[in-house]
Amino acid sequence: MIHKLIKTTDDIIPAVARIVAGFVILPHGLQKTIGLFGGHGFSGTMGFFTHTMGIPAPLAFLAIMAESAGALGLIVGLLSRVAAFGVASNMTVALFLSLPNGFFMNWSSNQKGEGIEYHLLMLCLTLIVMIRGGGAFSLDRKISQAGDP
Repeated sequence: MIHKLIKTTDDIIPAVARIVAGFVILPHGLQKTIGLFGGHGFSGTMGFFTHTMGIPAPLAFLAIMAESAGALGLIVGLLSRVAAFGVASNMTVALFLSLPNGFFMNWSSNQKGEGIEYHLLMLCLTLIVMIRGGGAFSLDRKISQAGDP
């Protein structure tokens, strides 16, 4: 089963999608885990997710891990499909929460929150990785090649 999960080709398209998605989501994960880029760190984020938003603690933990460990997994291409699924799950929730704010990001601070355009782009990038695997330059590729006779 693990072989099917990491199997991928030497294709550059999923590699670009994987690496871009990883580097774009990583700062969000670092906000949530260690408080970089104006974030509140792990305990602050867990508190906000569980107390303010009412998210059960196990799901809040998984959301934080998807944006931090998942981002690293995408960047290096390790368990790429799993990492992409985690990020896609977060983006799906964020998309539905942002639907009332419309499509556009809040560049000029003239709406209540962010729109859904960022979430859609991340969903598309992660969908490529979930379907095609990590692609070229991924640890998945190296591991799956080593296991092939």
